[in-house]
Amino acid sequence: MPVHERRPSAPDKDADIVRLRNLGFGYSGRPSVLRDINLILPRGSFHFLTGPSGAGKSTLLRLLTLSERANTGRISLFGQDVTNIPRAAIPQVRKRIGVVFQEFRLLDHLSAFDNVALPLRLNGERPRDYVQDVAEMLRWVGLGGRFEALPPSLSGGEKQRLAIARAVITRPRLIIADEPTGSVDREMGEKLMRLFQSLNKLGATVLIATHDEDMAQRYGAGLLRLEDGYLQQLAPSPAPSAVDPRPISATEAPQ
Repeated sequence: MPVHERRPSAPDKDADIVRLRNLGFGYSGRPSVLRDINLILPRGSFHFLTGPSGAGKSTLLRLLTLSERANTGRISLFGQDVTNIPRAAIPQVRKRIGVVFQEFRLLDHLSAFDNVALPLRLNGERPRDYVQDVAEMLRWVGLGGRFEALPPSLSGGEKQRLAIARAVITRPRLIIADEPTGSVDREMGEKLMRLFQSLNKLGATVLIATHDEDMAQRYGAGLLRLEDGYLQQLAPSPAPSAVDPRPISATEAPQ
C-alpha cells in the first residue's frame, strides 16, 4: 500500500478505536432500531457485522460515521467521546474513517485517478504532494492501467476496488464497509476481501457489514450479529493475521 509521506493520525495509539456503551437509536414515533448496544473494537481488530435485512446494520454504521446521532448511550471514537460532538468538529473525526459504500458513490464525471484523489483535495493537499500516492494506490488495487477511465466504463469489480482505494487513500485508522461483496460473485468477493485483509495487516481496524456469515467464519475474523435491535458478539476478533500486503496483480484482479 502507498506510504509516501503519509501517516495516519494517532491521538492515542493505545485507545480502543470504537467503544459503544448502552447505545440506542430510533426514529420518532417508531420502534427502536437499535437497543442497548455495547461494543468495543480494539485497535487493529477485524470484525464482520451480520444480521438479517432491516436489522439495523446500516444504521449502526451511520452512527459510527457520525451521520446519525444516538438517542441514548455513549459513543467513543479513537479515545474521544463524540456522543455530543459539535457538528463543526465532525469532519475532523471523519478524516480518520474510511467508508466503502454499498452503492460505490463514485463521481461519474471524474476519472478513476480524480475519484481517488478527491479526499486529499478536500483536505487541502496540493496535487504535487499526492500524485505519487494516488498512482501507487491505483496500482495497488489492480487499476494501474485505468487512471483516466470514467466510472461508467468500469466493471462492477473495478468500481468496488476504486471505491476501496478512495476510502483508504488518507490512511484511515478505521475502515467501514457496507456489503462490499454483496453485488459480486464469490470468487470476486474473495479477491476483494484480500484487500481488506491487507489493510488490516497494515494497522487499520476493519468493520464489514455483510449478510454472509460463512464469509466471517472462513476468514476467522470477529463476528457480530444484529437482530431485533440487539447486538451479539458470536466470535472475538483474533490478532491481525500474517497476510501478505502485496498489491493485487493483473492476473488476480477481479474484473
